[in-house]
This record gives sequence, C-alpha cells and structure tokens, in this order.
Amino acid sequence: MEEGHGRAITWTLRAKQAPEHIRQAWSGTSWIVEVNGTGTRDGKPFQAIHLFLTSLRTTPEALLQLVRDRRSIGGWHWIRDTQLHEDAHRYRGNGAWAMATLRTAALNLLRLAGFQSIRAGMQAVTHDITALLAMARRQPNQEPN
Repeated sequence: MEEGHGRAITWTLRAKQAPEHIRQAWSGTSWIVEVNGTGTRDGKPFQAIHLFLTSLRTTPEALLQLVRDRRSIGGWHWIRDTQLHEDAHRYRGNGAWAMATLRTAALNLLRLAGFQSIRAGMQAVTHDITALLAMARRQPNQEPN
C-alpha cells in the first residue's frame, strides 16, 4: 500500500518467466512483469497497469520488493524533472519517446561513469566532448576513471 501525497494505492505484481520466443526477440530478457495499481489519488479513483520486460536475473519476490521500493523510481522521476526539466517539455509523438530515451541514456551513462550526483555529472561533462565520448564508450564492467 502506497499512502501519502494524496494517494492510497495498492500495487500488485505478476511475473512470468519470458518464453523462448520473447528471449530470442529481446536478448537477455528473463521476466515478463505486470504491475497493477488500484486505489485513489487526490480523492479520485486510480487504476494503472504497467507491463515490463526485464533482464534482471532474480525472483518474483525480489521484483515485488523493487516495486515496493518505488521511492527509487520516484527519485528518477524527480531527477528527470528537476535536472532535465522533462515535465516542461511538450514533445509529441515520436519526439517525446526519442527524448525520453535520450534522457534515460544520459542518466544511465552518468551513473555508469560513477557520478553520485546527476547535477555534478552534468556540470562535469556539459562542455567536455572528450568526457562525453569516453562515457559513451565505457563498458558496464569497467571501473569509472
């Protein structure tokens, strides 16, 4: 149950191991996940269904814990809005999807590069094309510079 900020929402999760045809089409996929939310938000009925493919090698119980720890997801949204001003943009159609993908890639590259603060990471690389290119070439198993 998620309570607070005008919300009273119950989240449930169903997970199924990805069948072979999904694993072939999307390499690395291990689970198909459905997260359902029902309740009220700002006094109005709320219902949401989120579907995911994930490559996490874990159990349904661990996936449920990740959903329960939604603060990290909310934290990502907060970062996207405060640092990247995502909510202020009015892209439509494929533009919105493309920009969201680029923002996600940028945030992940900054984290992969070892920045604990997105703001500090952005300030460090905004005017440094060499640093940006080095981040784009870094492999996930490499230590940050």
